[in-house]
Amino acid sequence: MENQIKRVKRTLKHQGVIVDFYSDTMQMPDGKLVEWDLIHHRKGAAAVVAVMDDGKLMMVRQYRNALDRMTLEIPAGARDSVEEDTKVCAARELEEETGYHSDNLEFLISLRTTVAFCDEFIDVYVARDLVKTNQHLDPDEYVELGTYDLDELVDKIYAGEIQDAKTVAAIMAYKNLTNIK
Repeated sequence: MENQIKRVKRTLKHQGVIVDFYSDTMQMPDGKLVEWDLIHHRKGAAAVVAVMDDGKLMMVRQYRNALDRMTLEIPAGARDSVEEDTKVCAARELEEETGYHSDNLEFLISLRTTVAFCDEFIDVYVARDLVKTNQHLDPDEYVELGTYDLDELVDKIYAGEIQDAKTVAAIMAYKNLTNIK
């Protein structure tokens, strides 16, 4: 079926700071034309499961406009450019958001956040051997830090308290990793 669906036109509807919004005209296998929305994330992103020396995970609580509420998430952010290595981005975002640095980042998982209408990808790393530095938040960034036991975070996922896709996937992947070792 993949070869039977064909994009015949892409129209830029809005160019944003982080994402661009397109309307795609698609031809279906029966020949009908339909309109699909596409959100193009310009740079991609990276995220970090930050593991403290006591095994707890460093999390950030921040306001998310799309949900009009505070969310509990792993530290994450967009790459500075499409050429930036996601590991470099992950290390930078860890320090910016939490005030911790790590030279021990290990790749965990690569995600596509919302494949039905968005092409955003996020590479997730595990950071260990954290060293306290200084937080360097962006001017529009306000975060609260907290540390949590892994099982507590898994419980929050199943209770619906953590719904952010990157955070859910990262925590569950990290949980699986710790069960294997």
